[in-house]
Amino acid sequence: MKTTQRTLLAIAIGSLSTVAMAEPASQEFVPITVKSTNAQSEATGFVEGQSLSGTTRNFFAKEQFKRGGGINFQKGDGSTERTTRRDTWTQGTIVNYTSGFTQGTVGFAVEGALYNEIALEQGRARIAGGSNRTLADHDGDAVDQWSKLGLGNIKARYSNTVLTAGRQTLNTPMVATIGNRALPSSFEGLSLHSAELENLTFDAGTFDRVSPRTEQSLTKFVSEYGDRSVTADHVSTLGAVYKPFKSVEASLYATRVEDLWNQYYFGLTHELGDADVLALTTSLNYYKTKDEGASKLGDIDNNTYSLSFTGTHGAHSLTLAYQEVDGNEYFDYLHETNGIFLANSLLSDFNGPNEKSFQVAYGLNMAEYGVPGLKFNIYTARGWDIDGRKYKGGGYDGVQSMADEHHYEYGVGTSYAVQSGPLKATTIRATYTTHRASENQVDGSLNELRLVTTVPFNIL
Repeated sequence: MKTTQRTLLAIAIGSLSTVAMAEPASQEFVPITVKSTNAQSEATGFVEGQSLSGTTRNFFAKEQFKRGGGINFQKGDGSTERTTRRDTWTQGTIVNYTSGFTQGTVGFAVEGALYNEIALEQGRARIAGGSNRTLADHDGDAVDQWSKLGLGNIKARYSNTVLTAGRQTLNTPMVATIGNRALPSSFEGLSLHSAELENLTFDAGTFDRVSPRTEQSLTKFVSEYGDRSVTADHVSTLGAVYKPFKSVEASLYATRVEDLWNQYYFGLTHELGDADVLALTTSLNYYKTKDEGASKLGDIDNNTYSLSFTGTHGAHSLTLAYQEVDGNEYFDYLHETNGIFLANSLLSDFNGPNEKSFQVAYGLNMAEYGVPGLKFNIYTARGWDIDGRKYKGGGYDGVQSMADEHHYEYGVGTSYAVQSGPLKATTIRATYTTHRASENQVDGSLNELRLVTTVPFNIL
């Protein structure tokens, strides 16, 4: 790592040591013990434990590109035109059936979910950009309505360990379901989650296909920032989450993306104090990425980390976050996943070659002022020193033109969760984000307004 990385890591560890002296009770070591409870022993039966529920989400977004930016779309006569705006308005509905586990030493259960999406905004010029947010056909016309099997799996449970086979969701630092559209992604394969110990859990999985947010078919895995024509047949991940103290959580994961890269993750979170008076949360995230096998994306040697501090006092929170990329290519992750557990992953991921970034964020929870469920947030982030001139070529060609690139982003948002009544747990979130970039920074310059309403429902 660079000197800066070592310094910040020392600060994070030092803060944990200081806290250990400040709060000896919360820092008492928790030994690893076998759980006294057995989830499978409490199984109620396949039918007795079943449920049928879902959500419907209205997703509206309006993008306005600035400083010469824009998107090309195909007109009805076959010609191409450029537009400086893109509108998205879709309604995504999920109906999910989950059975209970059968009784016995080993229990079995099934899960299935039907995903449906309706395009409420359909003009070619309005949804410009193909299927990025609204599913479109090869001519660029929106698909009025489409459905697919979003989830379909069978589970086997022994004690507190569950094996899942089929199409499923997952949440690990490298393979994680992403849900920032009307419908989420899911993965086809096998996964194992073991929680036999009180403060130590294990995850393992192997997957060969992903079900994208705005596509009907399964696809192979590709990288988010590399050459999209390069695919991976298999993705395997293994990791553990350990809580040696009540206030400390550490995560360690490794993921192999066949013939693309091996990626390793270390995460450390520490919580101190009482939010009613003053609390501090420290979070360190570190990724190491190295090319693997056939190295289809070329040579990769990347170290990326973020370090954040969040202070909370009553209704108010303040976050300071620093992030740095040490590598001549992007810090990359799998497309159609949320496998980027970095503090400055916002509208932009702030993950350019050798990029440094800093974020300041403020949050306000109105529950403290008698309005539970209502929250506000505001943030600003800046990235600088983006430089890909030393990149040797491969799957990230184009970064060589990046020399001292920079960008900034700021956003405001509000959300409300209904607290009671027939619409209980319904959430409404509105955000407005501005991003401005130098000439060769990949995200460009734009303003975006989003309004997302999610309504849960129970059928059975």
